[in-house]
Amino acid sequence: MGSGDEDTGGGGGAVRGAVLKALVVVGGVLLLRRLRRSTTRWDHARAVADALSGEKFSREQARKDPDNYFNLRMLTCPATEMVDGSRVLYFEQAFWRTPEKPFRQRLYMVKPCPKEMKCDVELSSYAIRDAEEYKNFCDRPKDQRPQPEEVIADIAEHLTPIHLSRCGRGKRCLYEGSTPPEGFPNNWQSGASYCTSDLSIHKNGEVHIWDKGFNDEGNQVWGTKAGPYEFKPAPKSKYDDMFSPLNFSAPLSLEKKLDKAYVIDEQ
Repeated sequence: MGSGDEDTGGGGGAVRGAVLKALVVVGGVLLLRRLRRSTTRWDHARAVADALSGEKFSREQARKDPDNYFNLRMLTCPATEMVDGSRVLYFEQAFWRTPEKPFRQRLYMVKPCPKEMKCDVELSSYAIRDAEEYKNFCDRPKDQRPQPEEVIADIAEHLTPIHLSRCGRGKRCLYEGSTPPEGFPNNWQSGASYCTSDLSIHKNGEVHIWDKGFNDEGNQVWGTKAGPYEFKPAPKSKYDDMFSPLNFSAPLSLEKKLDKAYVIDEQ
């Protein structure tokens, strides 16, 4: 009986040893998977590109504060991908009632920030060589759009970078950033000599953009002063608010206020 107890103890030790080895192996696998799932610099860039894409409106702001905000449509979609993995997006803004006539068109290049910089994603804005050819790019079938090689050839003047970083805990946003403090040259309208842009991407799919133009004395001469435009994802049906007064042509006096409330950029 004594020898049987010893055998049982030896068997229990072997079992415990096997269990420990199994736990070590399983723990190692889980740790490896966790490391593999850790967010990379390119994961941040892809997340920003995906969040910017889609149809978004400032309808709610225009309804609540029509003196400072217009009902604008923001439409962004993938255009091509560069050899280094950078994503190129087509971006346009228009009044809701005239989506076929965008007043701002850009190509965005989204990639990780350089390693020496304290940010996660660099969003660079470029002019388009022949912007007329790109109107309603995202609304068209893919075979009726400029093709990827054409898009690359049509990337024109580099306008400005926006450096985005992950938002801290407790904030509503996922990423936020702005242009360099000195802004970038701008003489398109209202006597501005430079402009700045602030951008934030929110967890609920919203994109907030605050563009402002300043003269040589540092006075703001265009762009809303009340805060950023808040673009919210489009409802499932585009026709939900088709009978809203916001979706009909505004009177001339409202159009004139655009100079001070929002810049129209034909470039």
